[in-house]
Amino acid sequence: MLEAIGVPSIDALFEPVPAAVRLQRELDLPPALSEPDLTAHLGALAGQNADPSTHAVFLGAGAYRHFAPSFIDQLLLRSEFYTAYTPYQPEIAQGTLQAIFEFQTLVSELMGTDLANASMYDGSTAMTEAAMMACRLTKRDRIVVARSVHPHYREVLDTYAKNLGLSIVEVGYLPDGTLDVGALADAAKGAAGVVFQYPNFFGVIEDPRKAVEVARAAGALSVAVVAEPVAMGLLAPPGSLGVDIVAAELQAFGVPLGYGGPYCGVIAASEKCMRQMPGRFVGMATDTEGRTGFVLTLATREQHIRREKATSNICTNSGLMALAATMFMAAYGKEGLPELARLNFDKAHYAEAAIRKAGAKAGVTLRFVAPFFNEFVIGGLGDGAAVQKRLLGSGIIAGLPLERYYPELRDSLLVCVTELNRAEEIDRLAEALAG
Repeated sequence: MLEAIGVPSIDALFEPVPAAVRLQRELDLPPALSEPDLTAHLGALAGQNADPSTHAVFLGAGAYRHFAPSFIDQLLLRSEFYTAYTPYQPEIAQGTLQAIFEFQTLVSELMGTDLANASMYDGSTAMTEAAMMACRLTKRDRIVVARSVHPHYREVLDTYAKNLGLSIVEVGYLPDGTLDVGALADAAKGAAGVVFQYPNFFGVIEDPRKAVEVARAAGALSVAVVAEPVAMGLLAPPGSLGVDIVAAELQAFGVPLGYGGPYCGVIAASEKCMRQMPGRFVGMATDTEGRTGFVLTLATREQHIRREKATSNICTNSGLMALAATMFMAAYGKEGLPELARLNFDKAHYAEAAIRKAGAKAGVTLRFVAPFFNEFVIGGLGDGAAVQKRLLGSGIIAGLPLERYYPELRDSLLVCVTELNRAEEIDRLAEALAG
């Protein structure tokens, strides 16, 4: 190999690496273990993790724990699905294409939009792609984004913007946790898009029509971010409220939590946005003999068209995750999803009331008084991160400390309650916070 690349020795190969950062000794590794010993060791390491089997978990913040029927995992194991990547040859990929078609249809119904694409990597890149869509459609280069949008999503948008010459303006939130619409109206003048979250990062439910009106008055497009899609079982679909583009994360629909991935993003939008949407669209057609078939009707990826004409170079059908989400939506259906959403809403409000009652003497309060879905912010904790760490020792993951993302909320935790949190867990959390 050295001869093939024209390098005389291993030492010469590594000469470009500064000597100061090269390891000057052998690796300090323990002796090799037998397979049974290694399995036991790995099990002991895994046992140090705090997870729902050992702790009461109240974390959300864009990653949600919901019950997924067991048949979803079983069907995902079919080799036709888990080995498929991209349906370049539609005549031999009818099953994959039909699954994507069903996915697009269900997402469009759920979000109240004309159409949806075949999914993005995750919600953060979907939101960023939606913002870039708005820039292309309006021929403007400034995006206004609510500070109550998921902070990780905003970080991804900032990273893109720095390299694309786009400017980002952030608009704050009011004392009740809702978007500052007055400040939004000023910032939106001359903007390409107005981006907000529904429900927002704090769990607060806002009326999207206010942001939509501001965007339209400024000649901008409105972009609603949906990070907790279960909420759509209870809330009006954003598309039905006039939102132009919806950027959503569907991990909550049958995709298990796995230390940061995989996730399943999607963009849904009105028909006027179709030509500038990234990814691909699958349509239903008939052949010359009248048989139903599925085809790629529009593909704006760089693999299909000239790179300079492509609308995105970071999109995928995330086929397996999209299929999981499709089966989840189909399984719960039009009656089951609202019931699931109501369970989340009711349990979260039970938790909020229990925490407020138990923690009143200790000064624990509900930080924002606006309506919320299954997440809410509690304040008055002094140091939210310290409280979370203390409760971890009691087998409770109490929520997300917010100081890292919102310095003004140092005394606060973002608490999430889903249908999987039992009443006794909620009561334990309330009692622990009261202390």
